[in-house]
Amino acid sequence: MIDRTPAAPRRPLEAAPLLDDDRSPGPSGSRLGGPEGNARTTGLTAAVLLVLLAAEGATLLQVHAWITPHVVIGMVLVPFVLLKVGTTMWRMANYYRGPGPYRDRGAPPLLLRLLGPVVVLLTLLVFASGIALLLVPRSVRDPVFFVHKASFVLWFGAMTIHVLGHVLETSTLAPADLVARTRRQVRGAGARLWAQAGCLVAGVLLAALMAPTIGPWLAAGGSGSGG
Repeated sequence: MIDRTPAAPRRPLEAAPLLDDDRSPGPSGSRLGGPEGNARTTGLTAAVLLVLLAAEGATLLQVHAWITPHVVIGMVLVPFVLLKVGTTMWRMANYYRGPGPYRDRGAPPLLLRLLGPVVVLLTLLVFASGIALLLVPRSVRDPVFFVHKASFVLWFGAMTIHVLGHVLETSTLAPADLVARTRRQVRGAGARLWAQAGCLVAGVLLAALMAPTIGPWLAAGGSGSGG
């Protein structure tokens, strides 16, 4: 006797996940690497910032004589600072939003979490006051210059603790997208490197835009009576 019961329809074979393909949809944020991709962006940006900040710090030895490189390097720093602030805020926003991959990855120690907003606010204040110093009328330069110097002193202390707290993590994450062995372990390496290149281009353009203000600023007396 022949069994004429229709056979159950075959289920299509599921494609294996493309762990190294940026086009694979996956979970939220997977095209850019999710929490790990965010951490890699933060780490590489932090390494670039350390190099640029060291160069900026060197100009402070003779800031009046080296005011042009001081301003130029400062402007190049701005897009990298904004990228670092953006990736950090994105991580913390997703961490506190509730259970998910960012919560699973964990957060920095409590001291560094409490210090984070202070570092962000002081960083923005240092750069904003520095840019304003080149643009405001001479009559208000002295108070702006005071804010710039005072915020820098506070920023330097907070940033020292911040850097020491993250130095090991940064040393691991910074080269991850640059080394062939680790580059393809997390999706979105290309996009993350293009973000760094975009920051560099934006910084150079910003420096070119602000450099012409240095001459008139010096001719008008620099930072004022307190400079």
